[in-house]
Amino acid sequence: MSLSSLFVPPSRLLVRARNPSIQTLQRRWAQVLDVRFLATHADPQRVLDRYKDKLQKKAKDHGLKDVEQLREIYKQKIIDLQRRESIAPQNPTPSLLSNPTISGGHPPPPPPRPAEPIAADGVKGGPHAKNDDKHNLKSNVKPLSAFIDIPKTLELPTPEVEYIWRLRHASSPQSLCAVIETPTYERMAQAAAKHPQFILPLPREGQGAEIHFLQWTFPTPETSTILFTHLAEYKLRGEFAQPHTTVTHHLELAAPKGLVLLQGSVMEGRGVTADEARWLLMCLQRFYGVTDGREQCRKRLMEQFSKGDSQFKVEELLEEAERIS
Repeated sequence: MSLSSLFVPPSRLLVRARNPSIQTLQRRWAQVLDVRFLATHADPQRVLDRYKDKLQKKAKDHGLKDVEQLREIYKQKIIDLQRRESIAPQNPTPSLLSNPTISGGHPPPPPPRPAEPIAADGVKGGPHAKNDDKHNLKSNVKPLSAFIDIPKTLELPTPEVEYIWRLRHASSPQSLCAVIETPTYERMAQAAAKHPQFILPLPREGQGAEIHFLQWTFPTPETSTILFTHLAEYKLRGEFAQPHTTVTHHLELAAPKGLVLLQGSVMEGRGVTADEARWLLMCLQRFYGVTDGREQCRKRLMEQFSKGDSQFKVEELLEEAERIS
């Protein structure tokens, strides 16, 4: 796929940011990444050739003879990837190539399945998740006890818990942290169980808006993780795309203290600053957990995106982003 197909003609965007690093923007013509073709077009063999050395190393790490044995182990994931590729239009019409506008006339295909299936309760991996996949997810997520002394923290009042948590992450400029009330998180988790994947706009001064792809996973009963990736990179690399921001919710204090602690990090050199990642987190909470009289509109957008509904419009997504203040 040519990079030019990732862009669409200008669309206007007005965003008001509370964070001083994302200043209030005047309405301007903006280029926005098209989400109608959210599918990987890369040739599977070309991808395998490109990552041949890494795949061979991974095969050896698993004690396997060659890449073919590794492919057999990950056969279901490969089938899912091929299934996603099959929904991508192979011969776009001349009108789409010459004028790829954002409109309701061409439905976005359903977003790809999450790497880790999600159960209806939004807590554990789905019933078809493999045990080794669950183990890998668990091993990559630090528990809350790796950051704070949980028994001592339970004895502290809420303001002190919030202060300690923010102080714990204040030394790293690439670090993200937040304290969320349990009812708000529960609304977010319920919405994430239904819509584990979505897109969010990121305003860029003088350049309009850039679209980012997010994916929820629930690796353990005490944690949930969200990965943010540039939509353009996800379209080009699929499952090989590297997230620029990862955040984890820790639920150990949800019941006894009524608090969910969030921590995460922004990878350097991935084109997103910590302040921009905080903006994405504000958008995330607005769409998944805020009840302000417009939640039905945001819910409709998420449902349309999840179903690949032809009525899904990026313009409406941008309008909702404008309301963040």
